[in-house]
Amino acid sequence: MRHGKKVNHLGRKTAHRKAMLANMACSLIEHKRINTTVAKAKALKQFVEPLVTKSKEDTTHNRRIVFSRLRSKYAVAELFRDVAPKVGDRPGGYTRIIKLGNRLGDNADMAMIELVDYNELYNAGKPAKKKSRRRGRGGKKTETAPVTPATETTNSEEE
Repeated sequence: MRHGKKVNHLGRKTAHRKAMLANMACSLIEHKRINTTVAKAKALKQFVEPLVTKSKEDTTHNRRIVFSRLRSKYAVAELFRDVAPKVGDRPGGYTRIIKLGNRLGDNADMAMIELVDYNELYNAGKPAKKKSRRRGRGGKKTETAPVTPATETTNSEEE
């Protein structure tokens, strides 16, 4: 039975596992996506998502909590400065795991874990729709005013 066995130990001692996850989280925050095994990606997702949630509210206390887990002031600064404003309205699910197949050397299941809001391929349609709605409301008013005089001057020049 698996009662009370929530943490995947990843074949490592506690200190090694925590250091590895902190380093992987710093790399994920810095590069926005990393390739790793599926098991490590799932463990990293559980590790990094609460930190991103903490970063949505920029207080000294939250910065200290995140720094105690990440151990890198550059990653903490980038998390609070760049990542948090981009995911501010998202209620959770900040990372995405995409399975890539098996590794050639040892046939391990590989995956790419990435921050959701930084992928242009998957988010290409969503921000464009939001922008087109905003432009559509404001754009119609601005387009109709300049277009009408421009067409009148074009017609009067042709006559």
